[in-house]
Amino acid sequence: MEFLTILLPVFGIFAIGFIGQKKIGFETKTISTMALYIMSPVLVFQTFYTTPFNIDYLYLTIYTFALCFSLIAVVYLIAFFHGYSTPETCGMILASSFMNNGNYGTPVVLLLFGATGLKSAIILMVMQQLVMCTVGVYYAAKGSPEGNGIRSALRAVHRMPIVYGGLLGAVFQLLDIPLSGAVQEAVGLVADAAIPTVMIVLGMQLARISTKHLAKAKISWSLIIKLAISPAIAYMLTLFLPVDDMVKQIMIIMAAMPTAANTTMYALQFNTEPEFVSSTTLISTSLSLATLPIIFMMVL
Repeated sequence: MEFLTILLPVFGIFAIGFIGQKKIGFETKTISTMALYIMSPVLVFQTFYTTPFNIDYLYLTIYTFALCFSLIAVVYLIAFFHGYSTPETCGMILASSFMNNGNYGTPVVLLLFGATGLKSAIILMVMQQLVMCTVGVYYAAKGSPEGNGIRSALRAVHRMPIVYGGLLGAVFQLLDIPLSGAVQEAVGLVADAAIPTVMIVLGMQLARISTKHLAKAKISWSLIIKLAISPAIAYMLTLFLPVDDMVKQIMIIMAAMPTAANTTMYALQFNTEPEFVSSTTLISTSLSLATLPIIFMMVL
């Protein structure tokens, strides 16, 4: 029952965007652009500015990138055997390689481990944000119909303000640069609004999806990768990292989280299989209600 109290608000925010799009109608891409280029950089700045750096950052950074690239390799293997195009492959990477560690994974870890496990969950959330705003943006741009391959994708990463928000936050923390009370309050207000806005955008995008045209085979593969293969790879990675058992459990649980809502925003921004990515996000989030308890029983 406690688990449901965490999951239901997530679906409630999705529903706000879904109903708003159905009843009123919005220019989804405009709102997505605002969240991506204005609100999300402030959120990442705040996270890097307020989370103290320690040795756990190194281990969890290695783990996060290793997990991401392992999942990307699995997607490429499946895409090769099925003959998927570059946009289809990039869409699958967005749907399969990035997990919802922020507004889903972190509250679950807090529920399971309390404040002791929250520190590791926050570090994983920060590293996942860094991966998504670099590797995720790269593949979103690479799969865009308007792009021209690798060069266009690299330019998109270079222009992504989220990266600079994180770097600026880290510099401010390392140099111990204080922010005035008014600035901290403004940053906090924008940062707190970023994740709900991204989730509302996801709900809006879902309202525009026709279930008659869903790529069921691709979605099935993405769900298997995200909800089953990802925690299995995470378990194997934990065998080689010098962290305690609780942190290993958190790493596996976070890897089993559904597709990150941010990937829908990237897919929409670059027009890289947005319906497919949005659908996988919704379905994986729904199925996680059944899959996560199984993961809990296996690792706890």
